[in-house]
Amino acid sequence: MTRMFTVTVERGHGDWWVLEAPDVGAVSQVRRLDQVENEMREAIAHLAGLLESEVEVDVRATLPEDCVEHVGQARRLRAEAEAASRRAAEESRLAARSLRNRGLTFRDVGSIMGVSQRRAAQLLRG
Repeated sequence: MTRMFTVTVERGHGDWWVLEAPDVGAVSQVRRLDQVENEMREAIAHLAGLLESEVEVDVRATLPEDCVEHVGQARRLRAEAEAASRRAAEESRLAARSLRNRGLTFRDVGSIMGVSQRRAAQLLRG
């Protein structure tokens, strides 16, 4: 059974990130955010008397206020773009199928849709 521990991460002086897991009093530092989980999993396991495999880490970065809004907006827009891309792909498949059912060739389907003949055939298989 694993236990979840929250680790707060804040930019310290210079090139260091300061890490803290308040539940067990673990404090450390790393140069890169991708090092946080491994660094803190080991420290938390030691202090909590657990195996490293029993420790899950929830990393929460504290960002400067002016960055929080931009990061949030970028995430929202990326999610919207991914959703729009999925809808566009489905509509492309429906359009290709509709055109092909009306007797158009793969080449004509591609021309109408602005894709290659090969892509039109792929849309019809999907």
